[in-house]
Amino acid sequence: MSGQKPPSTAPVRVTHLTKRYGNLTALSDVSFSIGHGEVLGLIGPNGSGKTTLFECLGGVLPVDSGTIVQNERRLTPRERAAILFYLPDAIAPWTAQPVDWALDFTLGLFGGRAEIRDDVIRRLDLGSLLESPIGTLSKGQRKRALLAVGLVAPQPMLLADEPFDGLDLRQSREVAQTLRWYAAQGRTLFLSIHQIADAARVCDRFVLLSGGRTCGEGTLDELTAQAASRGPAPPASDLEEVFLALT
Repeated sequence: MSGQKPPSTAPVRVTHLTKRYGNLTALSDVSFSIGHGEVLGLIGPNGSGKTTLFECLGGVLPVDSGTIVQNERRLTPRERAAILFYLPDAIAPWTAQPVDWALDFTLGLFGGRAEIRDDVIRRLDLGSLLESPIGTLSKGQRKRALLAVGLVAPQPMLLADEPFDGLDLRQSREVAQTLRWYAAQGRTLFLSIHQIADAARVCDRFVLLSGGRTCGEGTLDELTAQAASRGPAPPASDLEEVFLALT
């Protein structure tokens, strides 16, 4: 609507976020920032707390402490839902409905980005799948269909958990190119990625998570410098070695 303010382009800051399950601390004092129009990668091994962090940011789980801040002001749950769209991994919603229906439902429910619908379909190679029920799709096909749902959603920031899981090499490259293209148009992407090679290909900056704690944040060059300050310098431009050095 013309009377609505455009979404803020100020960074979103997560500060001192902690999540516990009884005596188990899944996330401990996690802090980092998400800049407008960047592709930020959340990197960590299985069990590091990546999905828990995304569920906390997406409002699926309550946090025990910590804040999510923009423009020096703590975001309310309603404000957070207006700027963050969370796309979980390994879900199969609307199994009896075709891909075409899922896209139109998202556009209708959220007031999404109808102007990019056809472009998203083309870039993610979904044309031949539009009439296929989501429940009949392969893992990789379903991943691309749900990424399309996330991309047409109106929220300026998309949180996608394991967006490359189930994709072959060619599909991974095509999805990476698609995500980079939309980031260049101003969409902010925060991606949880298990495979470091995928992260290095698509992300501008990285948050390293291990044991529920942030171990580093920055570009590859910045993380390399952090690692070098703690010991022998890892090989330049080797995200895997930098991750190992910092965690």
